[in-house]
Amino acid sequence: MNIENAGPINEMNSRTAMGLTAEYYPSRVDDLRVEIEALSRKSDEELAALIESRYHENAIRYSAGTILSLRGDLRIAVRDPAMIFVPGAVATLGLDPNKVDDIVEQYRSYGVIRDWIMKECPEYEAVISSFKIGKYCVTNQEYREFLRSSGYEGIPSSWEFGAFPIHKANHPVFTISPEDAESYCRWLSKETGRDFRLPSEEEWEYVAGGSERYEFPWGDRYAEDHANTIEEKMLTTTPIGMYPRGNSPFGVMDMAGNVEEYTSSDYSAYTNGEVVSDDLLAAEGPYRVARGGSFTRFRDLARTRRRHGWYKKDIYVMGFRLAEHVNDEH
Repeated sequence: MNIENAGPINEMNSRTAMGLTAEYYPSRVDDLRVEIEALSRKSDEELAALIESRYHENAIRYSAGTILSLRGDLRIAVRDPAMIFVPGAVATLGLDPNKVDDIVEQYRSYGVIRDWIMKECPEYEAVISSFKIGKYCVTNQEYREFLRSSGYEGIPSSWEFGAFPIHKANHPVFTISPEDAESYCRWLSKETGRDFRLPSEEEWEYVAGGSERYEFPWGDRYAEDHANTIEEKMLTTTPIGMYPRGNSPFGVMDMAGNVEEYTSSDYSAYTNGEVVSDDLLAAEGPYRVARGGSFTRFRDLARTRRRHGWYKKDIYVMGFRLAEHVNDEH
C-alpha cells in the first residue's frame, strides 16, 4: 500500500488514508460461519485460551472472541482489572536525531513526514517509579458499566446511535476524549479504593519497548500477525489480547495496534528538545499525547517511540489502558 503521492494524510478521506479504494474491500473477518460453528460448543475457558493462542490463525481467534463477547468474557473484571507490575528503573527513551531521516525514508510510502518523527527526539533519561499497567486496554463492557454506574454522559462516538455494541463487548472502547478516559479512572478509583490513572508517556514507552528499547513491542522488525494494524486487513477492532505474539517485554498486550492509547501527558518537547509545530498542533492546538497504533493506521504508528494525538477525524480511534499507583511495599 502506497499513499505517499495522495497528498497530506490529514487532508485525505479515511479510506484513502488507509490505502483503500472506493470499491468494497473485504476484511479478513467478513465471513466466519465455519469458524463460529466449529467453536460454538467450546467452554468459556477454552475460548479465552483460543483468543490468546499463538498457534491458531486470526479467524479462529477472532471467532472465539466474538462468541465470548456475547456470552460474557471471563477475562474482564470491571472492578478488578488485570494489571501487570512494572518495577522502577532509569530508562533511556526518545530517539537519536541521527536516525530521523532513515525512519522517514523507511515509512515514506505511508505518508510519514519528518516533523512527526522529529517529535521523538532527542534521547533522554527518565526515572520510572514502580507502578502497574493494564494487561489489556479498557473494553466496551467496562466502559458501559462506568456509564451505567456513574451517569456520566461521555458515550463513545463508535457506539452507533449510542447503542452498546454487544458483539464487541470485549473489544477496546473508542473513540472517547482524554477527559472521558480520566473520568473512568476516577470512577474506578472511587469504586475500588485503589489509585487508577492513565500512564504517562514515559511509562508507556518504557513498558512498550522495555529496557531493550525495541522498535515494536516484540522486537525491532515489523512482523505479520503481531498487531492489529492496517496490514492485517481486519478493518475493525479485535478482542483484547488477540495478538499474543505482539506482547511487550512486560507481557502487556495490544500496545502496537487495535486502538490508539491516551497517556496522561500533554504534548511538549523532551528535555533539550524543541517543540515541533506539525499539522496536528496547528489543527488542534495543545493536545494530549497518544501512543500505539490502531486498526486504521499503518505500521509506522505502531512504533514504540511514535508520539501522536487526537486529530478529530474518523481514522483516529482513541482508547486507553489503566495505570495504577503502587506503594513501596509491593
